[in-house]
Amino acid sequence: MTAASADDDTLDQLVDRLERAAEQLRSGDLSSDAAAGLVEDCATLASQAGAELERRSREAQRESLPGQDTLL
Repeated sequence: MTAASADDDTLDQLVDRLERAAEQLRSGDLSSDAAAGLVEDCATLASQAGAELERRSREAQRESLPGQDTLL
């Protein structure tokens, strides 16, 4: 597995977990305490996803664009 593939898997897993949590919250089957805990988990997951996207953005800015040569 390449680093890019692992990064994609990480982000995909975070998105999947957020989607499952949203489904649980929409179902209305959770107690208020369980729903509150799940909302906290969602905030953590969203923070992790945001950090991953920020990391990717910084990494992309460091990479040279195709066709761009380094000036001496």
